[in-house]
Amino acid sequence: MKVKINASKPKLGEIAEMCGGKLVLRGADENTEIGYMCTDSREADAETLFAAMRGEKTDGNEYIGKAVAGGCRAILGETIPDEKVTSDFGMVVVPDTVNALGKIASEYKKRFDCLTVGITGSVGKTTTKEFVASVLERKFRTYKTEGNHNSVIGMPLSVMEMPRDTEAAVFEMGMSGFGEISLMSKAARPNIGIITTIGSSHIELLGTRENILKAKTEITDGMAEDGILLLSGDDPLLLSADKRGRKCLYVAIDNRDADFRALNIRTEISKTTFDVLYDEKIYSNIEIPIMGQHNVYAALFAFAVGMLSGMTADEIRGGLSAFRSPGMRQHIYDVSGITIIEDCYNASPESMRSAIDVLAELSAKKSARPVALLGDMLELGERSPAMHAEIGEYLARKGCKVLFTYGKLAENIASSAAGNGMSPENIYVNRDKENRRTTEDMLLHALKKGDVLLLKASRGMAVEHFAEYIKNNLKF
Repeated sequence: MKVKINASKPKLGEIAEMCGGKLVLRGADENTEIGYMCTDSREADAETLFAAMRGEKTDGNEYIGKAVAGGCRAILGETIPDEKVTSDFGMVVVPDTVNALGKIASEYKKRFDCLTVGITGSVGKTTTKEFVASVLERKFRTYKTEGNHNSVIGMPLSVMEMPRDTEAAVFEMGMSGFGEISLMSKAARPNIGIITTIGSSHIELLGTRENILKAKTEITDGMAEDGILLLSGDDPLLLSADKRGRKCLYVAIDNRDADFRALNIRTEISKTTFDVLYDEKIYSNIEIPIMGQHNVYAALFAFAVGMLSGMTADEIRGGLSAFRSPGMRQHIYDVSGITIIEDCYNASPESMRSAIDVLAELSAKKSARPVALLGDMLELGERSPAMHAEIGEYLARKGCKVLFTYGKLAENIASSAAGNGMSPENIYVNRDKENRRTTEDMLLHALKKGDVLLLKASRGMAVEHFAEYIKNNLKF
């Protein structure tokens, strides 16, 4: 990963001061300006600081010598290379490069006077980020984290990438364990923090949803003293969470006491329309160009951010209507005589149920047969078989007519769906992730013209392959 530093370029000596590291100079100048930062030694050059990260499989410190040999003159890392490295370079030596990067980003962020929104949660982070940015762009020069730059490495690097004229910044924060959201929050310094929901993602590592809640509420660690925390008022864990002294507002659909509440939700094939109750006033006919109640929550968070930022209702409406779904999240299109709901970025029990809801709604609107191809949901720990079985029950209850499962864990979806009323003749199981051909043949055999097909699984299952296969091979 490599980013350009778009505002004021820090000097190597300043980098050391920012993170409290030891500056070691071997022929280099502490006044060397840093124009770029990277975490891959192959991308390092004379203008780039190479941040040597210690990972699970590789240790970037072992590649410092190669980076210097390739022309890099500025290093952030934990291990000083031996005397065999003869080229000139300067190095900021730290105990932990990841923590140092977070400190550098935190200090660098002080150079900006801009509205900052930090977003975390088990489900819906990216969609919420895109909605919030789409709204803020109507009034402010807005920067947002791109792609999957939502980690303890990617998010701080995103801070370094902010343009000089940024008026609003939106940062997504993912995590796999304790301490990570805290580091990112301190780097971003948000005025507004959002926790979308507390689900089951990463429960394999954290053990309980209560621990996931504890990790997510670390977003308050870097928030301004007068910062505002936006939470889902329909999530019992968030309602009872320790707010750590922050002012808290709630968005909701069901909770009548929420500060921002969506009412009168109407779903069409290409859009969702709803009203918002806020501060004893109704804002009617808010439109978003996407289906699904879960997307209404994301839009509500964006509506709340807009209102808290002093935007007009018309500005907020325009931003919400201009939203575009990112990456491989809920793209709906017609191909080869069927409608595909391609939602392949990732999967958890919560997001799987939301996608099934969209399948049921869209099939009803089209008077079509609902069909699902569901793959393994990963990182769910010891309750994984039961969680997959719950999805099978939910799918059957929602009226799915044909089911394809892909992967060993997803077989639990199939058996539960059959046990809850789905016809076994319409359930097709492929346990072998390495054998796509079996599922491809099943799709060609069972799909019919006019079907609505949902594709959903964890990212590691790569079920978007089947969408491409259908485009190229299915003819009616």
